[in-house]
Amino acid sequence: MTGKARNALLTLGLLALSSTSVLAQTQPQPQTPPVACGGDLATFLEGVKTEAVGKGIPADVADRALAGAALDQKVLSRDRAQGVFKQTFTEFSKRTVSKGRLDIGAQKMKEYADVFARAEGEFGVPAPVITAFWAMETDFGAVQGDFNTRNALVTLAHDCRRPEMFRPQLLSAIEMVQHGDLDPAATTGAWAGEIGQVQMLPEDIIAYGVDGDGDGHVNLKKSSPDAILTAAKFIKSLGFTAGQPWIQEVALPDQLPWEKTGLQPGMTAGDWFALGVAPRDGNTSHGALEASLVLPQGRKGVAFLTYPNFKIYLEWNQSFIYTTSAAYFATRLAGAPPYQAGNPEPGLGDTEMKTLQTKLQALGHDVGKIDGILGSGTRTALQKEQLKLGLPADGWATPDLLQAL
Repeated sequence: MTGKARNALLTLGLLALSSTSVLAQTQPQPQTPPVACGGDLATFLEGVKTEAVGKGIPADVADRALAGAALDQKVLSRDRAQGVFKQTFTEFSKRTVSKGRLDIGAQKMKEYADVFARAEGEFGVPAPVITAFWAMETDFGAVQGDFNTRNALVTLAHDCRRPEMFRPQLLSAIEMVQHGDLDPAATTGAWAGEIGQVQMLPEDIIAYGVDGDGDGHVNLKKSSPDAILTAAKFIKSLGFTAGQPWIQEVALPDQLPWEKTGLQPGMTAGDWFALGVAPRDGNTSHGALEASLVLPQGRKGVAFLTYPNFKIYLEWNQSFIYTTSAAYFATRLAGAPPYQAGNPEPGLGDTEMKTLQTKLQALGHDVGKIDGILGSGTRTALQKEQLKLGLPADGWATPDLLQAL
C-alpha cells in the first residue's frame, strides 16, 4: 500500500505507544464499538447508505453511489499479498530518480510555473517537493491504477481486516459523488482506493482538495493544477515549513559518535557541522535547525542530514527507502547534483536479514515483525549491539556483523 493510508496507520501506531496513568491501566477500559463489516453485501451496503444519510448525504446520492457495487477479489488478493520493501537506497533511488524523470519533472515545473507559484505562495511548498511526489506516485499521471475505486473501497470496508480504516474512505467517496468529483461506475485508481495523479484517498481529497483550474470540481485524475495544489495543501497539513530544507547530502569524517546517527532527536545541524560533517553544497546556514544524520547504507555509503521538513515524507509514506529517495529526488529537481554513493559494505539478503532479526529478538530487542526489512527498530537494535561489540554503531547490517552476533 502506498502512503495515503498513512494517517490511519500512524494513528493506530501512536495509540499503541501512548502512555496512560497507572490508575487508567488498572481500570476497565471502554471498548471501541466494532465497525460493521462482513456478511451479506446488500445488507452491508444498506448500512453504509444509512450512515451516509446520517451524515447529511441525500439518499438518492447514496443509492447512485452504491448501485451496482461489487466485491473485487483482486483487491483482496493485493491486500493479502502486499510485498515488503527490501531494495537498498542506491538500488531504489537510481531506478526511480532517473534522468528521464528529472527531465520530465523540469518540464512540468516550467509548464505549470504559475500553478506551482500559487502552491508555494498559498501553502509554502516549493515546486520540487510536489513534483517529486508526482513523479514517484504515478509518473506524472501516466500510471494511476485501473481498479474501480468505489468497488475497491466497498471491498476493503466490507472485509473485516481493517474496516475502521476503509469505511470512512467509502463514505468520503460517496460524498465525492455528491460533489460530482467521482463517477462510481467509471472512476479508477489504486487497489487501496487512492485516486489521481498524486494518489490520495477520498477522505484527504475532501479535506484538502483544491480546484486549481477553476472548473468547480476537484479532479485529481485529469487536472494537473488540481493535483498540484491539492498536494501542496496536504503537504502543508503534514507540517511542512516554508523556506526550510528537508534533506542535505553531507560528507563524513572518519570518526563520529555513530550511535547518535539515525532518525533520532537531540542534535542540530550545527552540532553535526562542529563534529566535521560537511554539506556537499557548502550551505551551513541552517545550523540552528534540528537535524538527524541518516546513513541509508552505513557510514561508508551516502549520508544525509534530514531536517524537520523531512517528517512530512515519513507521513506520506512510512518506508524509509521510499521517503529518502523522494526527498533526494526533490533536491535534484531543485538543482542539487547526484549524490556520491561511496563504497558501502555489502548488506544482507532476505534470509540473512530474517536470521539477524531473530538473533536480535533473542537478545531482547524489539525489532517488530521478522520480515527481512532493515527498518527503524532493527537499525536501533543493531546500533546497541554494535556498541557492545566495539564497532561503529551506524545501524547497517553486514555479513560480518551477523557472524559476530
